[in-house]
Amino acid sequence: METICEKIAALGPDESFYSFEFFPPKTDSGVQNLVARLRRMAQLNPLFVNITWGAGGSTATKSLDIASLCHSQLNLTTCLHLTCTNMAKSVIDEALAKAKANGIRNILALRGDPPRGDEYWTPSESQEFLYAVDLVRYIRKEYGDYFCIGVAAYPEGYADSQTPEEQDPKIDLPYLVEKTAAGANFIMTQLFFDTDKFIDFEHTLREHESGLFKTIPIIPGLLPINTFQSFIRTAKLSHAHIPDRVMEKLNAVPSTDDEQVKQVGVEVLTEMIHRIYTETKHRVRGFHFYTLNLERSIALILDRSDIVKAPSRHTPKSNLPAASTVSIDTLIADGVKDIKLDAASPASTEISLAADPSWDDFPNGRWGDPRSPAYGEIDGYGITLHVPANKALELWGSPSKSSDVSELFIKYLNGTLDVLPWSEQEGLSPETKIIEDDLVKLNNLGLWTVASQPAINGVPSNDPVFGWGPPNGYVFQKSLIEFFVPEAVWLKLKNKLQNDDKLSYYASNSRGDFMSNMTASDVNVVTWGVFPNREVVQPTVIEEQSFKAWSEEAFAIWKEWQRLYPRDSATSDLITNIYDTYFLVSIVHHDYVNTGALWEFLQL
Repeated sequence: METICEKIAALGPDESFYSFEFFPPKTDSGVQNLVARLRRMAQLNPLFVNITWGAGGSTATKSLDIASLCHSQLNLTTCLHLTCTNMAKSVIDEALAKAKANGIRNILALRGDPPRGDEYWTPSESQEFLYAVDLVRYIRKEYGDYFCIGVAAYPEGYADSQTPEEQDPKIDLPYLVEKTAAGANFIMTQLFFDTDKFIDFEHTLREHESGLFKTIPIIPGLLPINTFQSFIRTAKLSHAHIPDRVMEKLNAVPSTDDEQVKQVGVEVLTEMIHRIYTETKHRVRGFHFYTLNLERSIALILDRSDIVKAPSRHTPKSNLPAASTVSIDTLIADGVKDIKLDAASPASTEISLAADPSWDDFPNGRWGDPRSPAYGEIDGYGITLHVPANKALELWGSPSKSSDVSELFIKYLNGTLDVLPWSEQEGLSPETKIIEDDLVKLNNLGLWTVASQPAINGVPSNDPVFGWGPPNGYVFQKSLIEFFVPEAVWLKLKNKLQNDDKLSYYASNSRGDFMSNMTASDVNVVTWGVFPNREVVQPTVIEEQSFKAWSEEAFAIWKEWQRLYPRDSATSDLITNIYDTYFLVSIVHHDYVNTGALWEFLQL
């Protein structure tokens, strides 16, 4: 198989290309359905595909399996992400050896998330790889020119090392010079929406005195806009500047109408591609799409753009059978042995769901359908506090007893604290403000709430607080609550729940103990809508598989928070006790007509 750079070199002087990035979904059914999605997206003829790698090798097995499938079953040129910071050298060695054994010849060498402090650093295992440049040098030393190596660049500056006001790509330029001189073959950028900043960045690199960047492929990373909320969240997490002209386009359509937002996003990215290709005089002719494992926006962009049209010679010759006959059993027989089918679900169910490219368009991630290939973190890089360590310490201080933690949750609810470790946005959403008093009461009782929603019954889809979807519809939702609670309190509440058939619950602790009054196949639809000329839309479900995945992540956030403090400190001991003795509980009340039912029930 050719490397990425060999394939780029084989293109005509003005011929463009594009590539796709995928991440391993959190659930087994999500991984299964990703197989079908990969097969379809392979027919869009990307020059190559990237497979992400979770922080600390957390998705190592899944990442390697998916990369191997792309290479051997779909005949796609495949690039495996590899992060090195705070990761054992043995994990890196195993990943590189397996990649080579499976014929994968491309690596995107990344630093990954740094450790939080010296207390949690393991020199014997990790110190050899402090930065991405160390990984580049190591790969070159051990494998010579076998691997084509890509490195990351930041057109707006590296967000973790600078505040948004301080971000400046010139600060990071010496590190990019060092990585390139160490043996990098191509450069891939962080996502951005400000085309001017990328064009300036590309010009700076091409004119750099070292001469290293005269001809090296520089591939801009582009994120399709699927929903307004996810767009704003992603831009904030990556510190990506949103130009006024982009916001003006988005503000011209209802932010709650996902389809209109998607169409504007297609227009925005199509314009970005045209400007970059034209204004760099075709020096930049490749475009990398952070797909989030979704396909419809990508297909629309490729259909509408005059630049990124697929050359016929890129068409992969898939070894997979036709879409209508694909089964997980076939894939396993062909060697993809670590992508397994849940015995409770027939293969035909998974594949038939995935046959419609838009069945899981809205939403994806935490509150989406766990069967979706897009189920998981949008960035694919693992657990994060969403704020830098110094900011986290400033915000949350050093709690030493459980009442201190209760106070933090209540401050967040009252608006005097901007963010908590489990929150992805600053401050409460407008709908959560409606039940603020009920949530404060629960947190005063020691039930630390991390997710909630009030019940609504037939609110117009253009409602400023609850509305979503196309116009002239009505939306509904059941009340729900998720919270951390001491085991003794949970067991008392559990006895009360057993006697009310209008409530469904899941509960789990850090040890994996799991309780529910439902079967594994039960699914709770908690938000849905009815719109003209279409079926009932059910965008939000809660069920066992997704709750277990979220529970594991929610408890891991406690450990990530704990990393901010010395091992023997009062705060560290407190978090250890919480991690060891608390349950995460999710409760849905099915009487959405009685909007106060859940909050009345929870008055312990």
